Amino acid sequence: MNPIRLFDSHCHLDDPDYDDDRKAVLERAKQAGVCAVMIAGIDRKTSEKALSIAWRHPMVFSSVGFHPHDVKSCREEDLDHLKALAHDPRVRAWGEIGLDFNRMYSPVSDQENGLIRQLEIADELNLPVIFHERESGGRLIAILKRHHRHPGNGVIHCFSGSPAELETYVDMGYAIGITGILTIRERGKALRDMLPSIPLDRMLIETDAPYLTPAPQKNRFRRNEPAFVRTVLETIAHILDMPLPQLAETIWQNTCKLYHIDPDADHLRLTGN
Repeated sequence: MNPIRLFDSHCHLDDPDYDDDRKAVLERAKQAGVCAVMIAGIDRKTSEKALSIAWRHPMVFSSVGFHPHDVKSCREEDLDHLKALAHDPRVRAWGEIGLDFNRMYSPVSDQENGLIRQLEIADELNLPVIFHERESGGRLIAILKRHHRHPGNGVIHCFSGSPAELETYVDMGYAIGITGILTIRERGKALRDMLPSIPLDRMLIETDAPYLTPAPQKNRFRRNEPAFVRTVLETIAHILDMPLPQLAETIWQNTCKLYHIDPDADHLRLTGN
């Protein structure tokens, strides 16, 4: 196996599905070349748990935030608590926040007001933002243009939009997160077609584990895990006809830059994680 460095830039390793074997999951990730993992918080409880995991495992970092599904239950005191957590050195981003007009677990007004309020906090703390967007009809872009004082300081997690939306996000300076959807024959076709339009210096890879297991692992495993981010990288390299080590190092540097992490820190090396 090539000595490459991988960063799973977005997962939910705090999920109870990993409570019995989280350490083994991280060991498998290391064996696949994964040197760092970002656990994205989606509410107060998961943000706290993500940070706790990060402190137990040097290769793990965390973010804090309220997902659009959960933002209807978010109070100002919850945001104050997350702001306090965000001063911890293991917290490197705010999110996962955004808009989801597909499932509508929170009303539109709650989603938009919650997004704007959390953007204000992220800007105040100068933290990069992890964005969730699904079928918002351009509203996320409109809100970012009006309310994000540091445009480009963030990543569009699990990008699944249109070519026009991709062009707008890139023009605004945001990174683009690529998941295992890329590997799925029918569902990933549009993303594969758009992949060459993503500048290499804006590209991140992620699993969104335990969700979105890539092919062929999805035919064998019940859940996704950080080790499988290597399959996403290999698929990108194949589509772009790029050497795997070169692409891996570029994406590693991109991710460390976004999250303000030293890419050559001793505790993120392939040996001794």
